[in-house]
Amino acid sequence: MKKPVAIVTAALLAVMPCLAPLPVHATSRIKDIVTFEGVRENMLMGYGLVVGLNGTGDKLNNNAFTEQSLVAFLERLGVNTRGAKLQTKNVAAVTVTATLPAFSRQGSKVNVTVSALGDAKSLQGGTLLATPLYAADGEVYAVAQGPLAISGFTATGQSGTTVTKNTPTTAYIANGGIVEREVGFELSNMQQMNISLRNPDISTARRIATAINQQLGVQAAKVMDSATVNLAVPDMYRGDVAGLMGDIEQLQVEPDQVARIVIDEASGTIVMGENVRIDTVAVAQGNLVVRVDETPQVSQPNPLAPEGAQTVVVPRTDINVDENAQNKMAVLPAGATLRDLVKGLNALGVGPRDLITILQTIKAAGALQADIQTR
Repeated sequence: MKKPVAIVTAALLAVMPCLAPLPVHATSRIKDIVTFEGVRENMLMGYGLVVGLNGTGDKLNNNAFTEQSLVAFLERLGVNTRGAKLQTKNVAAVTVTATLPAFSRQGSKVNVTVSALGDAKSLQGGTLLATPLYAADGEVYAVAQGPLAISGFTATGQSGTTVTKNTPTTAYIANGGIVEREVGFELSNMQQMNISLRNPDISTARRIATAINQQLGVQAAKVMDSATVNLAVPDMYRGDVAGLMGDIEQLQVEPDQVARIVIDEASGTIVMGENVRIDTVAVAQGNLVVRVDETPQVSQPNPLAPEGAQTVVVPRTDINVDENAQNKMAVLPAGATLRDLVKGLNALGVGPRDLITILQTIKAAGALQADIQTR
């Protein structure tokens, strides 16, 4: 006989420990929550060859682009291999990627990432040959070359057993790229600039503009929209925009955020903002578990069975249904905070998967004052 469902009303406070007051919102530097328009990185990409592999490179029969690249490379060095059957296994075709920081000067160095393009098994011990790196405009901005460093390995035994750690077909070269071309950007001649918020919010944008105006003593900053604050360069900073940026990026502001719940259905991850609030709602969570056990049995013919009788496997299926009778219903009062919500649902023994369904159901009931985003 099932036990009656227990209803937890205002006495839920006896189930949940006393809650400490929420901490005061922390402030952040402006430089940590915004970007300055025009001050940005640029993506670079190139195609090259890695040599010196210990038999773990591309199979030239399967990768025509690797063979063609190798032939072209040798011809540039004066070695004619046209028509020859190349059998080397120590070469791999790779893509090379890098990020060109803002204000990079000629001769400065950048880190590069090398990834196998063909069927190479490992890039361990390889060396990247000089590879030009292109930007979106088709121009070469850097050249990469050097020995590779990988964080994984592959080992194969004589019996065919293989052990692989991490990804041995991706490598890294610290300071492996040299900047050959600079991105033109005249910062000192700017008359105004736009400050872009990483997390757009109109309240945060207004607080940023207010903090800047108070620091400069003039109304130089104004809010354009939830993601942009326009800053007119004051006369005292003309020709010294870098100094202006250095002064305002250290200012402290208190970022605001909308009440939002982000749910990743695939992994069962739930992230809830501090401003999530709910109206009065009663929550009950039940676990219905259906277990199906297959225990096939062998049936053999008895000694007096007719000729031709064979041993057969007879299926046996056992189905059990178990509904947890200890479930409770929790009543959360109006204005309950995120901490109230989590503690109340944890008191019911709710796991992440069930919590996803409960949150979506509370939202459907109109009692959850937050935006739910599902990834």
